Amino acid sequence: MPKRIASRKSAPPPLRTSRSPNTVSEPAAIATAARSTAFPIVGLGASAGGLEALEEFFKHTPADTGMAFVVVTHQHAGHTSLLPDLLRRWTAMPVAEVTDNLRVKPNCIYVARPEGYLALLDARLHLMTAAEPSGLRLPIDYFFRSLAEDQRERAVGIILSGTASDGTLGIKAIKGATGLTMAQEPESAKYPGMPRSAIATGMVDCVLPPAQLPQRLAAYVTGPYAVPARPDEAVALPDSMLKIVVLLRSRTGHDFSAYKPTTIRRRIERRMNLHQVRGPLAYLELLQNNPHELDLLFKELLIGVTNFFRDPEAFATLGETVVKELLATRPDDAVVRVWVPGCATGEEAYSLAILLRECAERMGKRIALQIFGTDLDSHAIDTARAGVYPDGIAVDVSRERLARFFTKEDGHYRLKKEIREMVIFAPQNVVKDPPFTKLDIVSCRNLLIYFNAALQQQVLTLFHYALKPDGLLLLGSSESVGELHEHFTVVDKKAKIYRRSGGALPLLPPVEFGVETTAGAARPAPAAEASAPEPRLVAVFEKLLMGRFAPASVIVTERGDISFIHGRTGNYLEPAAGRPRNNLMEMAREGLRPVLSAALRGAAAKKCDVVHEGVRVKTNGHFTLVDVTVSRLAEPESIRGLFLVTFRPSPVQATRPGRGKKSGAASRPTPPGRVEELEQELLFTRESLQSTVEELQTASEEHKSSTEELQSANEELQSTNEELETSKEEMQSLNEELQTVNAQLRSKVEALTQSDDDMQNLLNSTAISAVFLDGRLNIRRFTEEARQTFNLIPTDAGRPIANLASNLNYDTLVDDAAEVLRTLVVCEREVPTKAGGWRLVRILPYRTMENVIDGVVITLVDITRIKQAEQAAQSNATYAESIVATAREPLLVLDRDLRVVSANRAFLRRFKMTVAEVEGQLIYDLGHGQWKIPELRRLLEKILPGNDHLEGFEVEHRFPVIGRRTMLLNARRLVQLPAQPGRILLAMEDVTPPSARSVATGKSAKKRPAP
Repeated sequence: MPKRIASRKSAPPPLRTSRSPNTVSEPAAIATAARSTAFPIVGLGASAGGLEALEEFFKHTPADTGMAFVVVTHQHAGHTSLLPDLLRRWTAMPVAEVTDNLRVKPNCIYVARPEGYLALLDARLHLMTAAEPSGLRLPIDYFFRSLAEDQRERAVGIILSGTASDGTLGIKAIKGATGLTMAQEPESAKYPGMPRSAIATGMVDCVLPPAQLPQRLAAYVTGPYAVPARPDEAVALPDSMLKIVVLLRSRTGHDFSAYKPTTIRRRIERRMNLHQVRGPLAYLELLQNNPHELDLLFKELLIGVTNFFRDPEAFATLGETVVKELLATRPDDAVVRVWVPGCATGEEAYSLAILLRECAERMGKRIALQIFGTDLDSHAIDTARAGVYPDGIAVDVSRERLARFFTKEDGHYRLKKEIREMVIFAPQNVVKDPPFTKLDIVSCRNLLIYFNAALQQQVLTLFHYALKPDGLLLLGSSESVGELHEHFTVVDKKAKIYRRSGGALPLLPPVEFGVETTAGAARPAPAAEASAPEPRLVAVFEKLLMGRFAPASVIVTERGDISFIHGRTGNYLEPAAGRPRNNLMEMAREGLRPVLSAALRGAAAKKCDVVHEGVRVKTNGHFTLVDVTVSRLAEPESIRGLFLVTFRPSPVQATRPGRGKKSGAASRPTPPGRVEELEQELLFTRESLQSTVEELQTASEEHKSSTEELQSANEELQSTNEELETSKEEMQSLNEELQTVNAQLRSKVEALTQSDDDMQNLLNSTAISAVFLDGRLNIRRFTEEARQTFNLIPTDAGRPIANLASNLNYDTLVDDAAEVLRTLVVCEREVPTKAGGWRLVRILPYRTMENVIDGVVITLVDITRIKQAEQAAQSNATYAESIVATAREPLLVLDRDLRVVSANRAFLRRFKMTVAEVEGQLIYDLGHGQWKIPELRRLLEKILPGNDHLEGFEVEHRFPVIGRRTMLLNARRLVQLPAQPGRILLAMEDVTPPSARSVATGKSAKKRPAP
């Protein structure tokens, strides 16, 4: 769970915003690994009048877009929102109110709660508490910035109707993350404040009425370039994109060919996706026919997304220690000069102005601030000069600073005049235009990440040249000084603050821009190469030397690498022994090397010609005096930074050294020329010694600095070693836990194996055929008995049951299984086999331990014997019923409760009754109780329990319909299967004399049982 926000000032998460080449840059570590399951997340921000816009939007949005929608609106805290219920009326997508730590799913709508803020982390929504619910709340900006940080190119921000400017900074963040930005057409909005504020930034990709936004959104997210580029795609630009770079240079005058191909590729592909263009060639044709699209693409490459006091920790370090130390070294009324290249809309320049003003006031220093903000984007420069920003900056600027340096104006904040007058904004190309000089601070954060190695080195060299000896360089979190680490001292490694060290570096020749440099690392400038110059530079060198009437000359780099030789230099240079080398110091003859070394250093440091006259050079056994001149070349531009070394014979030449003199010649006076020669040699020796001493001092300082760095590195290594030891212990503990878990899992596996064996034996021992099918009715497993019914073999696992032949006459087996899987209702059928047997087929759902339906189970029980017994019983019953039906005497079949089960036709005919009047009735209730005889009841009730019988029981009764009759009753238990209920057969014989049948009176007569 993320931390709960305690105050409005800290409400937004720390956002690493981005800026384009020569403006505010994207984070260096751009996320390029997109998960295969990732999907776009659309943030919709609305305020007053937004309900109608949301209705139009979702009514025209399909339910299967594959996107998730998060709706953020302005509502009072504590208010019960009806928005989820309203949205359900307009869309078929599920609508839910956001709960904490809620995982976002595609094709769903999430509505933010009225109170607090909403943040997104790893595609989960988090509710962030607002400490001051009654103050200024900007929930749309907060969520959009969080959305851009989390989803990058999959983020989509849509601004709908509303007042003020909430969402404007969020739109900038999403655009900087290469996401899609959209806004409602102001004319269609009930309150156009929010859409107009977002559109005014120039970073909205699409402006349409709400009903048309879903169609454009769906087209973009399904486009061919809606996924991030893979690392292997960012090596080089295709020829078609290189031509687009050429068109940009022709249209705008700015060359992007030395920028990293990744940035150019993604920006071009994003514009292609907006226009639904299939392929770079089609987009190239679009650009040629529509120059306005070139302007939009140029702005796409210059996205200026920044904010006040970006990276608060770096600004805190800068204000608390670094700037304080810098100002302490400056006298009162001094001018502190600051340069912010790539300033975008000016937030960073103004942040530095506020920070420097606060530090100066705390220290009581009277200083004048001159801050220069430059950028390629003239529109951004105009915005920066105005100094007016949306009220969303309140989440980045403390309340105290807002009150001290800003004025609230109609939903915006305007910087006060005292701060605006400190900063001067101007359009500038940091690569081509002249830099500012004598600077105390250069702040270039997240700009160099877009340059290739050669261009980075050139710009850093320019910064070193522009800074004062103790000036500060501020870089972004993903940037460093690279190969120039010897010329910049680290002040704060984490905050990426450096201090210039050493003498001024000579400005490198401009990098040769060309489309061929984008295919890989940029080639070093010709001036920096030690190999032979290109043919076009040879003509430049010759023209330069001819113009100066130069004698024997050599053009070299600062390190002494030879680029060109003019004239005869054999008296001064000779190839060194060993492997051939092309370095002036190594080829110089005796006497020249220390002079040339000192002269090159002097020319590089003083930027003026250095001349040494009368240098003694040993040539072919004798000494020659030569005048050496070293000049720094400034023109033409292609060879700027090289040095011209000229050798001129001195008017006074040295002679061959004499052989050994006799002792008498020692007293001769030294010739005057020899004295001057010795004095000059002594002078050169002193200069060489002084130069050597300075070099030793510099080397000592560098060595001291290196020692300190090594000590620091050693401490870091010790700390790392301690961390590794701790990690080792943790790994050992983790390994022990894993061993324990492994043992538990092994035990579990053994138990599961035993259970599987037991289950298999149980299934086999039941002699029941069972087939287990998965959700697609494919065979998962089966018992041995099932192999006889379906002719299964072990390799049939995984095959559909419909593809297998069975021994059953059951054509609807598959249909019944599918129906059970659909309705979860058990199906049971008695099915005959092709061999004449019978099976009871039962199909029931397969339930897992988590109560999840994962297929069906088919069981088959052999019921052939039961079926045959039923058929025999049915045959016997039919036979018996036939006998009873044909008997001439009245017969009744009674159950154990003495209810009539059936009566034959003789009974019905004799007593003039119908089947409905007899069956199901108690025998005592027949014929108005004519059989209600206690003795008869007693005898009948003894038949079933005691297996007794009744014979010749005489009954004399006057029956209502047939008159007086005398009946002999015989009753006996029917023999049936044990599982069937007991039955009694009651037979009646009419023994009434014919003469007595006409008597119409009298009741019951004598009752006597048969002997």
